[in-house]
Amino acid sequence: MDYRNLGRAGVKVSPLWLGTAYFGTRIPEDSAIALVHAALDAGLNVVDTANVYSQPKGYSEEIVGRAIHDRRDRVVLATKVYNTMGDGPNDRGNSRYHIMEQVHASLRRLNTDRIDLYQLHRPDPDVPIEETLCTLEDLRRQGKILYFGTSKFAGWQLCEALWTSDRLGLAPIVSEQPEYSLVDRSIEAEVLPLTRKYGIGVVPFSPLGGGWLTGKYRRGETAPADSRFAGRGMDFAGDVYAPTFDALEGLEAMAAARGVTLSQFALAWLLAQPGVTAPIVGPRTLAQLQDNLGALDVSLTEEECAAIDEIVPPAAELPG
Repeated sequence: MDYRNLGRAGVKVSPLWLGTAYFGTRIPEDSAIALVHAALDAGLNVVDTANVYSQPKGYSEEIVGRAIHDRRDRVVLATKVYNTMGDGPNDRGNSRYHIMEQVHASLRRLNTDRIDLYQLHRPDPDVPIEETLCTLEDLRRQGKILYFGTSKFAGWQLCEALWTSDRLGLAPIVSEQPEYSLVDRSIEAEVLPLTRKYGIGVVPFSPLGGGWLTGKYRRGETAPADSRFAGRGMDFAGDVYAPTFDALEGLEAMAAARGVTLSQFALAWLLAQPGVTAPIVGPRTLAQLQDNLGALDVSLTEEECAAIDEIVPPAAELPG
């Protein structure tokens, strides 16, 4: 396993992380726990969750806590804060009030004394970044969190966070979790140049484009019954998604020429991008996990990367 640093932080992380967004909903608890153990046995060492995942909210964290209980010191545990967790006016956001309440709730659900990577799930325009970062720094000094990062921050928001940390003498953010895949390259315009310049780790979520890069969706066919688009009446035969299917068919041909699946090809492309630390995969079955792990054995050539750019231009975002 090619472990690497998370940005400029000293902690070593695996090149794929296990995401848990569907633990307790589309993935029953026993299957979710089996996935965690299989991932850890394969060498992955990061489990990424969030307080808002599952129904009831927090159930995903509880499942993760039970799954890693006997292996806690082998896991880099990541969770998030921001989203609405109750009916009150302070039950969401990045305020000191909400973060302090939610970090302790997450620690209880995860059955642990520390969160290794605590991430702001979204930027909060209603809270000064100074308040948020000083709160995270206090938690870091208390040992309740070890590192902190962001998710879905724009380039200017990352720059503001870095400048504020430097101005106030705080520990900087170590990672950003953006959406990034071969069907959505939009972060290449501003976010990636900044993260590369300042050594922020990039851990993309939805690296398979919400299922588009698994090969499950076909031009002219209805969405499979077990997919997230099932029952939404999406017209895969119309013009809206024609550019997406044009790109997918070109990428599938390249993957087939390499003798790998489209998902492995797409993950291998992400791993080849400078500054990307680790895509976050969200397999629902052990077979899907094994398929994802196969991407670690795929190395793309410069010629292949150039051909991919012809199919999906840099900084593009395809329909869907």
